[in-house]
Amino acid sequence: MTAPFQPYSMHVGVQEARDMLATLLPAPGAETIPLAAARGRMLAADLQARVSHPSATESALDGVAAREVDTVNASATSPVRLRVVGESRAGVPFSGAVGPGECVRIYTGAPLPAGVDAICPVEQLTDEGPDHVLLARPASPADVRHEGGDFRAGETILTAGTLLTPPRVALAAALGHAEVPVRRRLRVALLSTGDEVIEPGHPLGPGQVYDSNRYGLQAMLEECGCDVLALGHAPDSPEALQEAIAQAGGADVLLTSGGVSMGRYDFMRDLLIERGRVAFWKVRMRPGGPALLGGWQGLPVFGLPGNPVSSLVVFHVIVRPVLTGQPVGTLRLRAGTPFRGLPDKTAFWRGVLRGGEVWDYGKQGSGVLRSLSEANALVVVPEGGAVQVGEDVEVILL
Repeated sequence: MTAPFQPYSMHVGVQEARDMLATLLPAPGAETIPLAAARGRMLAADLQARVSHPSATESALDGVAAREVDTVNASATSPVRLRVVGESRAGVPFSGAVGPGECVRIYTGAPLPAGVDAICPVEQLTDEGPDHVLLARPASPADVRHEGGDFRAGETILTAGTLLTPPRVALAAALGHAEVPVRRRLRVALLSTGDEVIEPGHPLGPGQVYDSNRYGLQAMLEECGCDVLALGHAPDSPEALQEAIAQAGGADVLLTSGGVSMGRYDFMRDLLIERGRVAFWKVRMRPGGPALLGGWQGLPVFGLPGNPVSSLVVFHVIVRPVLTGQPVGTLRLRAGTPFRGLPDKTAFWRGVLRGGEVWDYGKQGSGVLRSLSEANALVVVPEGGAVQVGEDVEVILL
């Protein structure tokens, strides 16, 4: 047995835990992928617009394009009569010019012909024979989309570090990019531990629980855009843990659940302290205090508590922002109920948004896994603080 790595930090703060995890992960590499595969990936470089959008001045709706000055007196009781000289539709623009007293039929997205500057919607039009139309209201310049009104060619629109959500994928396409540079996916090995943990679908024996951590954490890792190397489950023994960890070759980091608290059978903690290395053990937060960061033969290891609520909260608050490179998104809301503070820990109480306020979910026990499904926020109460009804409080949306 090798000597334990010393010293290691005890009772680190939440931000300190994030920073220490980030230093152990490899620097994010980059790769270029087809835009169709980019949802959920992180941009590795800025994207500039290759074209302007709109690429031409165009109509925002169906109707007629006319000169505003010719239609200013139009009303339902005194409509203005214009001569129709053609039409413009997307992909087939009107090639001529429009003169006084004239208009062209136009459709959404179609370029405006020369000589016009306003649109009258089709709902305000009445045909008068094949070549004339009556306008029941003035044509409006507000219904014209000007060339480059959204963005112009050469303009930086999406910046490095941006998460490519579906609307941003659509935006990248509009910028003219068929491929995009993205950060390489982190490869995360996932291992759950514990003699009491069994696979869902099997009958439970006395004292046994289903392996909710394995499935919840895998779903969260995939949501973060990680490649997951599922190592399954290992019982509580140093030999079984070492055998499971040996299967994590090629991973950037190993994420475990269970075996890191202060019990006699918390072998993951003992294994890293005695034979690996430990950067910190325990975080000043609730739920989720007994988290551990260390390494095993060059592989970074982050040990989550075995309690499902603690495990998922620690992942959301500490691990997720490091894996994604995105800070935890917070906002401030009015407290509809009081939230107690803790003298030496940051509290992350489950809350429910209601009427523009955040309310205590009620059941804050670490064993209430149902709460993370029914609550939609974590209320952040700093160390030594407390929140009274009516005060503003920091909230993390779930």
